[in-house]
This record gives sequence, structure tokens and C-alpha cells, in this order.
Amino acid sequence: MILTKKDLRFVCYPFMRETASTVDYEIRTDSLTTQMGLAASLTKEIPEVYSDLMELLPMAYHLNGSVRGKLAIAESDLNRLSDIYDFYVAEVKESIETFVLPQGSTVSCILHTCRSEAKKSVRALHIVSTEKEVPSILFDYAHLLANVLFVMAVYVNKQLGVKEIPFISKSYPTKPMKRKWRNKS
Repeated sequence: MILTKKDLRFVCYPFMRETASTVDYEIRTDSLTTQMGLAASLTKEIPEVYSDLMELLPMAYHLNGSVRGKLAIAESDLNRLSDIYDFYVAEVKESIETFVLPQGSTVSCILHTCRSEAKKSVRALHIVSTEKEVPSILFDYAHLLANVLFVMAVYVNKQLGVKEIPFISKSYPTKPMKRKWRNKS
């Protein structure tokens, strides 16, 4: 069989050879979306988490494409993500007053991995912003998505009866976090 250079079986991603950091951002957000899909596959017994993850999966891909392509994250999407955050915070508020170790159930650990991937995506987006204009809503959405994935992980542990383990840093003084929770008035 004679294959040509344009045979798409030899192209996993068409922009791979570009030098712009947009490529790294897109690969990073693809990894985030993949991990979120894994988490969703394991949360069917917690319907609210499964439903939220299935809603957020395409949004993570919209976050991915909004740098190179048309902006696909709207204020209404950010508001919806904020509502999801508010739901989980209300459910786990007492468990997130201090730093906690990323441990517990398998799905909670995967959600913590998703949170970490979201933070890496924020960092990759920052690097892109040093090369080109990036709409601020993308930063807001990516930061909030990381925070949603964190409180979702804690919520899953709570639903499965897994106790959070506080983390006490030897490097930094830690005290209970004084978070300002969004007021829904």
C-alpha cells in the first residue's frame, strides 16, 4: 500500500507543528475534557454530578476552540457555571474551610485530576495571552471551572461517605480560609 503525506491517518492534530502556544493550550484543554469524560463515566450513581459533567464536557471543548476560532463562551455560560459552583459550595461549605488533600474515592481523585488539568489550562491560556489578545471571559470560565471541579470532588466524597483530610502546610502558615461565598440575592 502506498500512502501519501496527506493521508489523515498520520495526522493526530493538524496544528501540531505550529510554534504558537495556542497549540499547547488546545492540547491541555483536550486533556482536561478527556479527564472530565472519565469522571462522568464513573458518576452515574450520583446523578447531579453526572448531569453536570455531561453539561460541562462540551463547554470544555468550547473553551478549547474559543482561542483559535470563534468565541463560544457567553456570559450565560459563565453564569450557569457559577450556579453549578454555588450548588456544590452550599453542599460542602463546612468541608472546604481549610485546604484538603486530593484523596478519597476514585471518582473524587479523578475530579481532583480534572481540577489540576483546569489549572494547567488557565496557565496555558495565560501564555497564549502573552502572544495574542484573549477574551477575559475565557480566563473567568477556566478559573471557575477549576473551582467547580474542586467542590465537585469534595461533594462526591461526601456522597460516598469519605471524610476529607485537612492539609496543614509546613511551608506556609495556614488558617481557616475566609472565603466570600456568592450571595444569591
